[in-house]
Amino acid sequence: MATTPTRRILIVVTSAGEYESVGYRTGLWLGELTHFHDVAERAGFDLTIASVDGGRVPLDPESLAHDVLADRGTARRYADREFMNLLEETVAVADVRPDGYDAIYLAGGHGTLFDFPRSKALGELIAAFHDGGRIVSAVCHGPCGLLEVTLADGAPLLRGREVTGFSWPEEELAQRADAVPFSLEERLRAVGASYRAAEEPFAPYVVEDGRLITGQNPASAAPVAEAVVRALR
Repeated sequence: MATTPTRRILIVVTSAGEYESVGYRTGLWLGELTHFHDVAERAGFDLTIASVDGGRVPLDPESLAHDVLADRGTARRYADREFMNLLEETVAVADVRPDGYDAIYLAGGHGTLFDFPRSKALGELIAAFHDGGRIVSAVCHGPCGLLEVTLADGAPLLRGREVTGFSWPEEELAQRADAVPFSLEERLRAVGASYRAAEEPFAPYVVEDGRLITGQNPASAAPVAEAVVRALR
């Protein structure tokens, strides 16, 4: 009897560990990885974690605060050495090929604002996923990786698409408005996307536009995963 091949999802995280204009440390927001990973893994998907530069992944220290770790089982993952070791030697996006993967997911954290849009390799990889009929998904600041993506037909990926991402009111409430290099909400609108957001800051919110799935904030990581799983099934 023929067996069904395992479906695979590529998770991409930041390699940037600090803000460029202030002294704060940043990096991956851990829960945006673990919440997505937990949902997709329970659904039977095989997951690979890559980063912009490869190697060790910096973690935003605020994502390791006690009350944050307690959310949706992130503390369990943080205490799991086998899982956390996956972030010690990640593959670089330049070395990843989309063949064999069914979806790509861009996890957030403020670090992404400094390396996702600048990475030509990441932009080309995302375009290859979309041009190949695969799912492209992102959460929180992760959608900044979509800003510079140009598809095979020369069209910007985001032009005319409905998306969400970390809102400016959320940036102000997070007290990072003076530290970030740009407003993600503003830049998404500027490239021609139709930006949408929840009525209440930090409420879970997901926008699905065909094979493009985006979530607004950390609380949206699990719902994004659920949407990706539904789309792949």
